[in-house]
Amino acid sequence: MTETSAAAADAGPYDGEAAGSVRVADSVAEKLALPGLWHNADFLRFWLGETVSLLGTQVTNLALPLTAIGAFGASDEQVGLLRFLQLVPYLGLALLIGVWTDRARRRPVMLGANLVRLLLLTLVPLLYWWHALTLPVLMAIACAVGTASVVFDVSWMSYVPVLVRSPEHYVEAGAKMSAASSAADVAGPGLAGVLVSALGAPVALVVDACSYAVSVLSLLLIRTPEPRPAPAARRHLWRELREGLDWVLRDRVLRALALVGFCCNFSMVTVWTMFLLYGTHDLHLGSTALGTVLATASVGGLIGALVSRRVIARFPLGRVYLTAQTALLLGPGLIPAAAGPRPVMLAMFVLSFFTTYLGLGVAGVVIVSLRQAVTPQSMMGRMTAAFRTLLYGGGALGGLSAGLLTGRLGARGALTVAAVGSAAVVVALVLSPVSRLRTLPAAARRPTGT
Repeated sequence: MTETSAAAADAGPYDGEAAGSVRVADSVAEKLALPGLWHNADFLRFWLGETVSLLGTQVTNLALPLTAIGAFGASDEQVGLLRFLQLVPYLGLALLIGVWTDRARRRPVMLGANLVRLLLLTLVPLLYWWHALTLPVLMAIACAVGTASVVFDVSWMSYVPVLVRSPEHYVEAGAKMSAASSAADVAGPGLAGVLVSALGAPVALVVDACSYAVSVLSLLLIRTPEPRPAPAARRHLWRELREGLDWVLRDRVLRALALVGFCCNFSMVTVWTMFLLYGTHDLHLGSTALGTVLATASVGGLIGALVSRRVIARFPLGRVYLTAQTALLLGPGLIPAAAGPRPVMLAMFVLSFFTTYLGLGVAGVVIVSLRQAVTPQSMMGRMTAAFRTLLYGGGALGGLSAGLLTGRLGARGALTVAAVGSAAVVVALVLSPVSRLRTLPAAARRPTGT
């Protein structure tokens, strides 16, 4: 879910049906006929490294809260705070980092971010073995890892167009990156559950540290030259921040993507955190069972990513977006509705997350392709940062809300409230201008003042 900006003095907000707009190609179907990215060795190296890194991240997503619960008996509110601290750097730092990454080459920035994450996650088991790990220290490390993740995430979305080079391949690149994320969603939770059961939650974090080492190596092997950002006579931090937000908020398509994305991320992180608390405290599910539910359900995301290009080629882009996002938003309603014998409840949980991830797998390709298509390279970092601020800000607030609501209403009551709120967003989705698009919009013109 994603991000950038600049004062659009001469480019104006994009109207999906405006006269005179130039499409990226006559149709997505034409794009699929072009030589694919399987021949782009540097993109494949980056793709492999990011896939392994995302797999490790899934281990951390389960191991960190289970470390807090198992080692320190963390309450619902404390688990929600931990999740909030993992994501809150996106609220406070993404825009600043976006401005910075538009001034620098992205690959060295990503290398530094992954090295920092590698070292921080290695520190958790070491402190645990030395009996020096406390809940406040764990929360501080989670926040620091989140900060490094902001740096990497804002950079990689701006870096992929450098490797891909042609806008005609944005849909394919988005589909491959989404497939990587979905594959990690499938394999990661099950692997995390097994590792946490076998090694303990703190030690399982070493796997994520190793995944960042693989990502560092893949980045070092890339040979595609990255051009220096165009020099500007003057750089004004606050003006560039404003330009970034302005670019997103003045464009009706980007604005709609950002606002609905905020709500979707809020819903997903809220439900995921509540389910973890519900399964651990109320249903007494072990880490293996939790990981199996999430891994099985995540097959939906992989299927969505794999079929997304064919679906986009066959149906209007907006209709695909509307259907996929609706599935994402209605999926959480199955969790509080689950009742009966435990196998039936587990099947309902799997179906709920499967529906959500299936929608996410398809919608993610549409969203990233749209953002890259309408944003010039000079604005890519700031656009990405603006989106990250809104989308992950929604996730951060979702994690905090999950802990607070669960502590006051109980897990099942909190999940019911979250499901109703998620379903209500479908109204905004139906009214969104994105739902009326038929194809990718025109490539953006370079904004003035950049």
